[in-house]
Amino acid sequence: MPTEILRADDERLADYVALTDVALRRRTEPERGLYIAESEKVIRRALAAGHRPRSLLMARRWLTDLADVVEQAEADGVPVFVGEHDVIEQLTGFHLHRGALAAMQRPELPSAAALLEGARRVLVLEDVVDHTNVGAVFRSAAALGVDAVLVTPRCADPLYRRSIRVSMGTVFQVPWTRIEPWPGAIADLQEQGFTVATLALADDAVPLDELAADPPDRLALVLGTEGDGLSHHTLAAADLTVTIPMAGGVDSLNVAAAGAVAAWALRPAQPGGS
Repeated sequence: MPTEILRADDERLADYVALTDVALRRRTEPERGLYIAESEKVIRRALAAGHRPRSLLMARRWLTDLADVVEQAEADGVPVFVGEHDVIEQLTGFHLHRGALAAMQRPELPSAAALLEGARRVLVLEDVVDHTNVGAVFRSAAALGVDAVLVTPRCADPLYRRSIRVSMGTVFQVPWTRIEPWPGAIADLQEQGFTVATLALADDAVPLDELAADPPDRLALVLGTEGDGLSHHTLAAADLTVTIPMAGGVDSLNVAAAGAVAAWALRPAQPGGS
């Protein structure tokens, strides 16, 4: 039977404390080897990806909607906690309108070399620090057939709660790992046969539609951080720079939108296609 929680300071719920404190969670979640999945859909996608729950926390009504998940968790010896909304809000710091949370065991990331074997289209996120943008990039990557996502050491955590939620759980679907050192690892991508293209404004940039007319077989597209964009070292080490032609006096798009446009335009031709 699920365990009812009556107090927000219950020590068994340490994984869920202060979920809105970004700085705290960014430090403690990797240290504890966990991440938080929020909402029924995200929890189910995490479980379908083979990730292991540490515990479940939910409002009572979700015991019905997640009955099969709860049953399996209890069979596996995973604690299931239920509580009133006000107690959960005191504990986590926000109103749990999506009903359910799961503290999940953080999976071990693969090596970049293993991840890239057989990949043709890769997105690289250089120091993208906004969790919403990271999640949106993963959602686009899943929808547009990107084979893998690489994130640099200073990039926001794809397994942070907001990133996962914005991605609609597709962060569990698209293979990803951290790549380092950066930008030194650009040479590793090139050695594996990737053309490395940066998405940026530059005088010598190739228009996206021109590159899309004859795209390379293996392409790693590098997207830069909000505001500052890509580093000069990255631009210098890449094979080419690509730009999206703009109208209406606009010089750039949000990083997630730009990545989606480029990923769609540069998607590889299907076997047998014209």
